[in-house]
Amino acid sequence: MRKEWFKEDGLATLASGAATGVSRRSFMKAAGAGLVLGFTFTGGGRMARAAGIPQAAQQPNAFLRIAPDNTITVTVNRLEFGQGVHTALPMLIAEELDADWSQIRGALAPAGEAYKDPAFGIQITGGSGSVAHSWVQYREVGAKARAMLVAAAVQQWGTTPNQVKAANGVLTGPGGRKATYGEMAEAASKQPVPANVVLKNVEDFRFIGKPMPRLDARAKSNGSQQFGMDFKPEGTKVALVARPPVFGAKVKSVDAAAAKALRGVVAVERVPLDRGAEGVAVIADGYWQAKQGRDALKIDWDTSGVEKVDTNKQFAAFRALAAKPGTVAKQADTSKLAAAPKKIDAVYEFPYLAHAPMEPLNCVVDLKGDACTIWAGSQFQTMDQAAAAKTAGLKPEQVTLHTMMAGGGFGRRATPSSDYIVEAVNVAKAYGKGPVKVIWSREDDIKGGYYRPAHVHRAALGLDGKGNIVGWDHTIVGQSIITGSAFEPMMVKNGVDNTMVEGMGEPYKVPLNLTVHNAQANVPVLWWRSVGSTHTAFVMETLIDEAAHAAGMDPVAYRKKLIPADHQRHHLALDLAVGKSGYGTKKLPKGQAYGVALHESFGTVVAYVVTASVEKGVPKLHTVTAGVHCNQAVNPLTIEAQVQGAVLMAVGTTLPGAAITLKDGMVEQSQLSDYTMARMPDMPKVEVHIVPSTQPPTGMGEPGFPPLAPAFANAVYRLTGKRLRKLPFDLATAVKV
Repeated sequence: MRKEWFKEDGLATLASGAATGVSRRSFMKAAGAGLVLGFTFTGGGRMARAAGIPQAAQQPNAFLRIAPDNTITVTVNRLEFGQGVHTALPMLIAEELDADWSQIRGALAPAGEAYKDPAFGIQITGGSGSVAHSWVQYREVGAKARAMLVAAAVQQWGTTPNQVKAANGVLTGPGGRKATYGEMAEAASKQPVPANVVLKNVEDFRFIGKPMPRLDARAKSNGSQQFGMDFKPEGTKVALVARPPVFGAKVKSVDAAAAKALRGVVAVERVPLDRGAEGVAVIADGYWQAKQGRDALKIDWDTSGVEKVDTNKQFAAFRALAAKPGTVAKQADTSKLAAAPKKIDAVYEFPYLAHAPMEPLNCVVDLKGDACTIWAGSQFQTMDQAAAAKTAGLKPEQVTLHTMMAGGGFGRRATPSSDYIVEAVNVAKAYGKGPVKVIWSREDDIKGGYYRPAHVHRAALGLDGKGNIVGWDHTIVGQSIITGSAFEPMMVKNGVDNTMVEGMGEPYKVPLNLTVHNAQANVPVLWWRSVGSTHTAFVMETLIDEAAHAAGMDPVAYRKKLIPADHQRHHLALDLAVGKSGYGTKKLPKGQAYGVALHESFGTVVAYVVTASVEKGVPKLHTVTAGVHCNQAVNPLTIEAQVQGAVLMAVGTTLPGAAITLKDGMVEQSQLSDYTMARMPDMPKVEVHIVPSTQPPTGMGEPGFPPLAPAFANAVYRLTGKRLRKLPFDLATAVKV
């Protein structure tokens, strides 16, 4: 196994260029002085098996390094792009290690065997699974390292384990003997790794459950943190790619004379792109030279043979499909619907959305004859490593992928096709004279594809005289994210993409008959923060609210009536949000109203009670009170930050201009000037309250997003009597109910 010392965050971390495969044992090795402890895991995971990812020989990687100077470096097996795993995962190790928190450091793991998600079997940051899936994994690393330190002290001091105490980074024994972890690390490295350890009880936690400041906060605040966009090894050229205006189009001809004549431009190359398209890469000494060169290209594009999507026509086609039953996702008796005394008929529309992270895509590739080194903010290290190897004509173990800090992603850095990684490798192949950094401009990022799919929902509900829902017929139309990808065997059942219907009907006891149409369109689509819940939560929570008003019941009481008693987490989250907000007891300022919604995604329940107004015809959100049930809260500060960030992102989807539209196959938006995102003036006051729990943690990166927009829309209804059926909000097309 090839190893190298790679600098990350100013810390030396043992990195491996290992590829695919897994086993379930611990190991340790001395790397000079100190203790290095790592894991490999067996069995793979459901994603790996479904995707057919091969299992290779065991390749152990370092998770923990205790240096002689007492510095404790924890290798984080995920991408840190704002969600806080660079702190939360080290907290798990520090807890069981009984470390001194001031000595803890974090470093991002490269692509490697042991760094794969224990549940999925691939190295991934997604599905809000980072802490949830590594909850036991990281704690065991800390507990085993602690046991080895104690064993070393027992051996040196000639005593027994129960006479040695490990606390706050120091070992103490009989007769006042003391040794820091750093002093005992080398001796500990010679101890056998225990096969089993006993993890702490909840009541003994020192770090878990406490608000801990982020390890990366200082560097990100003072500007010293290095992101992928900042990284440029010596001698690296910068490339920008001219991509076709219509997805899948090719280059008919290119005149590069003007570009090549510019100072600093070193090469212009035609390169294959994602989805069978073709582009032209301009390679230069720096970004500005590459941009000037790209602007100077004269390209004649061949758009024949590719569909040219038009948003207006697409929504008309989707609405027509929604009027017909599709593939069955859930079956229920709707025979009472036709004769129901009260009915609700609604059609909802949701546009394409760009991920638009603060840091656009970028990737550095150093391609040599028998090796490829990549630096990128990857969410999908295993798949990106394999795709890069295939593109370069190498084996996965010949590709070293270093994970860089990233400025957001929301799913865009986890593409099953590894589009931007493969593109960068193709540019490096075409150039062939050294390392190349491919940068996507903001315009490239917004126009370059992979969007949250557009959807249309059609719903028909029937209520009896007591307000009970006696029938619910529902159809969803949209593109499937999963069909055709490596994950189809696992996530598409009987023709239904589970990501399209997740959250429908839940947690309510309602007779929901649900069908779907998997529409086809020449627009690349991808998961987007909270995936299907971005639209299903809005539909569910506004319809339940509408049913409550039709039944003449308070929306909170109506929800609690429909939520079964065994869904205790939903009741607790809703009760907490309601109680802390003053809903039903606190008088609001004139012109304001409450709105309520709750939703479960990735195992976490989030309930919102919001206050809003409508000022000069424009909805305005004032306050958000969150009740969160994520089981054991690892770092409350991170949870609060994730909810706050999700609130602002969700508010953005309600604002005019928050849509990707197409005409003649071309995306009409190109910058933040014409693709709306929420800004600080749009941010309401947010209070986050967490339901206490000692159960293993659930996901927190995405669940704060789904219930915000419907809670906001429900407040707007109370103020206007109009039901919003579209995102972004448009009161002009809202339905008077």
